[in-house]
Amino acid sequence: MTTTARRVAFDALRRIEADGAYANIVLGAMLDRSDLHDQDRRFATDLVYGTTRMRRACDALVDRFVTSPPDDATRTLLRLGAYQLVFGDVAPHAAVSETVGLAPRRTRGFVNAVLRKVSSDTTKMVWPSEAARLSYPDWIVDRLTDELGRDDALASLVRMNEPATVTVRDDGYVQDTSSQWVAAAVEVQPGERILDTCSAPGGKATAMAAAGAAVTAADVRANRVSLVAANAERLGLDIDCVVEDATAPSFDPATFDAVLIDAPCSGLGALRRRPDARWRIRPSDVDDLVGLQLRIIAASAPLVRPGGRLVYSVCTLTAAESVDHPVPDGFEIDDRPPEIGAWRPFEHGWRVLPHDADTDGMVLVRYRRTA
Repeated sequence: MTTTARRVAFDALRRIEADGAYANIVLGAMLDRSDLHDQDRRFATDLVYGTTRMRRACDALVDRFVTSPPDDATRTLLRLGAYQLVFGDVAPHAAVSETVGLAPRRTRGFVNAVLRKVSSDTTKMVWPSEAARLSYPDWIVDRLTDELGRDDALASLVRMNEPATVTVRDDGYVQDTSSQWVAAAVEVQPGERILDTCSAPGGKATAMAAAGAAVTAADVRANRVSLVAANAERLGLDIDCVVEDATAPSFDPATFDAVLIDAPCSGLGALRRRPDARWRIRPSDVDDLVGLQLRIIAASAPLVRPGGRLVYSVCTLTAAESVDHPVPDGFEIDDRPPEIGAWRPFEHGWRVLPHDADTDGMVLVRYRRTA
C-alpha cells in the first residue's frame, strides 16, 4: 500500500483514539518510518493535530447526516474528512475523494455520501453548543468561563485551537515566550545558587544559567533529567543535573538563593501544544494535582535561605492550582509586577492568557522568605 500523508494521519489517529497514544509520540514515530517528503510530513502533522484538536466539532458536523453510529475506524475517517473540509483549507474534491480512498470497500459509499453532504452544507451548520463549536469538553469551557469570564474564556479557547508559534531565544533554544518570562521573574543574579525543582526539559534552567546563576536542575525521572543535561551541554552551560523527587528533596535547608517550582499542572493554558490533552484531562485531575503541588511547595520552601525567593508557576489558568495555595510558613508575598512579560494582576499573583501575547497561558506567584 502506498504511503500517503492521509494514510499516515489515519493510522496515527486510530492509535490516538483507540489506544490512547500521545499524538506527538505516535506521529513522530510514524513519520520517521515513512518516506514522506517535508511538505507531506507537514500536511500529515496538520491532519493529525487538527483532527484531534477539533474532534468534537468534526463529530457535530458529521452527525447531522448519520442515522446510526458508525464503527470506530469509519468514525475516524469521517472526522479526518470533516476536518479537511471545514478547518483544513483543503479543496473539497481532494478532501472527499482521497479520504474515501482510505476506507474499506464495504464503507466507501457511506463515507463518500456523508462527506459530500458535509462539503455542501458547511455554511448552514447550527452548533449544539459553544463547547461543540470550539471542540472542547463541556467542563473545560465551563471552568474557564467561571475563572476568566466569558469574553476572555472564549478568546483563550479560540487561541488554543490555533497551532503554537515557534519562539527561539538568542542562544537558539526553542522556548515559549511566557516560559521565558517565568525564568526572568526569578530575577537571578550572577553567582546565585538556584534550584529548578521540576526542570525538564530545561528551558528555564538554561535561561537562568545563561544569566550567570549556579543552577541545580532536578526532576523526578532520570530520562527527563537527561534531557536537561543534553540541552545544557548543547548550549555550553554548566548545570548540576540531578534526579530528585520534588516532594522529598535531599538538599540541606536554606541552601538556595531562589527556588523555582514550575509545577506539574493540568496544562489548561497550553492546550494549543497538546492536541489530545483536552480529551485526556478530567476535572478530578485538577484536584489530584493540587495535592501534589502543595506537597512540592511544602518541601521546597525550607530550601530557600532567609531573604531568598520562592517562585511558583504553572501553565494553567485556574486559581485552584495557583493563587488558592496558602502562603508558605515563613514567607511573604512579593507583589511587585514582573519586569518582563504581558502579565495581568491575578489576586496576589500574575497571569497571562493565551490571547494576550500569543503565548501559552501561565500563572506566576512569587514569595520571599522572611524567617
